Amino acid sequence: MTVDSDAEAGVMDSDCYGRPVDLTSYAPTDDYFGAAFFDMDEMRDTPVPHRYFHGGFHDTDTRFSFCFPPPAEYADRLLQPLEGANAGHENVNTGPLGQVTGGLEMAFRLGGYTVESNMGHIGDVEDARAGADPTLYGFRAAAECARLSKFVATQLYGTPPAHSYVFGGSGGARRSPLCLAYAPDVWDAALPYMGDAMDGDYGDMSRLRTGTPNFSSMFNVQRVLKDKIWNVVDAMWPGGGGDPFATLNTHQREELAMLYRLGYPRGDEAMIAQPMGQAWLWASMAERLIAGDDYFRAFWSEPGHVGHDQPDLVAADLIDTRTRVKRVLYGNDFNDPRFDAPQYARVRALALTFSAMENSWHIPIAIELEQAPAGHRLGAGVRLLSGAAAGRQLFYMAGEDAIWLCAGAGEAHNLRFTGAEPGDEVQLDNRGFLAFCYYYRHHLLDHLEYDALRLGGKPIYQQYPHPEMSPFMGVPHTGKFEGKMLWVQHTHDASLWPIQGVGMKNNVIRERGDAAEDYFRLRWTENAEHVPPSMAASPPGRNNRTILIDYQPVIEQSLADLIAWVEQGVEPVETAFDLRDGEILLPKDAATRRGIQPVALVTANGAARAEVAVGETVQLVADVAVPQGAGQLIAARWDFDSSGEFAQAETVQPGQTTARFSTTRSFDQPGTYFVTILVESHREGKLDATSRRIPNLASARVVVRA
Repeated sequence: MTVDSDAEAGVMDSDCYGRPVDLTSYAPTDDYFGAAFFDMDEMRDTPVPHRYFHGGFHDTDTRFSFCFPPPAEYADRLLQPLEGANAGHENVNTGPLGQVTGGLEMAFRLGGYTVESNMGHIGDVEDARAGADPTLYGFRAAAECARLSKFVATQLYGTPPAHSYVFGGSGGARRSPLCLAYAPDVWDAALPYMGDAMDGDYGDMSRLRTGTPNFSSMFNVQRVLKDKIWNVVDAMWPGGGGDPFATLNTHQREELAMLYRLGYPRGDEAMIAQPMGQAWLWASMAERLIAGDDYFRAFWSEPGHVGHDQPDLVAADLIDTRTRVKRVLYGNDFNDPRFDAPQYARVRALALTFSAMENSWHIPIAIELEQAPAGHRLGAGVRLLSGAAAGRQLFYMAGEDAIWLCAGAGEAHNLRFTGAEPGDEVQLDNRGFLAFCYYYRHHLLDHLEYDALRLGGKPIYQQYPHPEMSPFMGVPHTGKFEGKMLWVQHTHDASLWPIQGVGMKNNVIRERGDAAEDYFRLRWTENAEHVPPSMAASPPGRNNRTILIDYQPVIEQSLADLIAWVEQGVEPVETAFDLRDGEILLPKDAATRRGIQPVALVTANGAARAEVAVGETVQLVADVAVPQGAGQLIAARWDFDSSGEFAQAETVQPGQTTARFSTTRSFDQPGTYFVTILVESHREGKLDATSRRIPNLASARVVVRA
């Protein structure tokens, strides 16, 4: 079978597609699951025509949704997207957030029907019967839902799907490798993107152990640098000074240097000032960490810890106070024009993202306080002391002044501020978070990047046991699996840092040796964050679209390449890279780099930076090349004012694989401008392609003097 924008027509009797489906003879393979049931079966027209099923398994919290395309659009494939974060929802792919990574339209273009599972739990609450079983949430619920879907597909199309694929980003990349390894009867291949390096041996079904110490380093850099982080950002952007330490004091330099050694992506420092998913992860585990790890007590009371030895480093940031709720806010409240102001960009982005992801528009996600406390707000605990929600513990993710957007764990996360009313008293306390800011020193992982905190192989600081992670994150990865895996990692991901992408590659090599390439390939996406630019807050003065690309076309093309590998034996190309001082370095030229993205370079007056007067002409040049076998260039557009509009298009000739675009520009106002070119390639070189337009960008700095 080939994979193209028009999926091959199915060969089954189309009359079966609309007939009733009978589940009475389905016997679950996994005996944990009770009888399967449907509570919804209907034909839907949006976002594209399909037959939709929703249901679950009796005596469990496992729920699923199946979306089957009309027979003419079906090419005998199952495609199973896995939700990010902790999962817990079965309709993400069919909702607005699903469009971020293609949604149903992408799956149908690839000739597949889709399976979504809530991974065995509803929201952030464990299945009461399963408890904290990481195997259920890591892969077993997904596998049983997929098996049932094949039973249904047989009735709709005449035969079960010939091939099955599981994929997902972030938390979905945590779980999709487990699905491939431990349910080989279900899936042929997996495509994790933005994954982690929590690897182990085959058959290890223990819960993961880590409090994500690398995030604590990132949080500490944000805290100790404060507004100086923007000096670092400026130094590391194109045409900057290149020295991120230039304006920092000794302690600030030490913390930033450690962050880089641990693998934080260079060039993405703006996200340190605007954490997103990292703040959610802290909120989801904070109460459990603080209660179960003696470190959080020792930090303030015992020698060898900053809180005891150098309290001046944290004293000014301390919050420990009470105030009252002024009002509660829902996700849609952040569509109010009031929140269009730049200072609300991050809290608005998170409010809309989480409300959409969790379909929780009816849940109050934030509060406005009567008084905003002094101190460091990020990560602070918010405990409701009175009213219907008394006793609920949440943690600050984002906000501005008295607006506090919060998250939590388990039922507290599902409810957020449900039941809270104006006048209810709250306790605000960030002592746990301030201790967490130095957590990385005292919880070393057995990863190469943490060797900077060892001497002679021994830790410099007192160590504490690693806590168990949420069971929703599953079990350790293994490099031992029978199918194919194409792993995609991003170079500018502040949530799953680039260095994390090397873990699975090393594990597969350990398991398979010289045969590793028969099972695994690693592909890099340059200039991509954990979310598309539209979902992240832009830094001051520069739209995110001039810094980051939308990675969805890369995921779709990579899925098509994975399908071709499995079904036709066409091996997917990897991306060449080097790992140095915790940094992933990609070759500058396309021929050496390979991969599937075009490579671009922009100069202003022949350099990365030009300084000119108002009205003076600047010569702008972009050199672009598409790697061999990755297709042809199909578009190039300039943005001159950092707005992200990319209003000036260049003419691209059919069949071009290299190009030089040259233009001139003058500026009538003083300021700093990041002139950026956005380029796109396509595997078949279709200039009018509507999908799989593979993007990349490059910028040069123009400083205009008065």
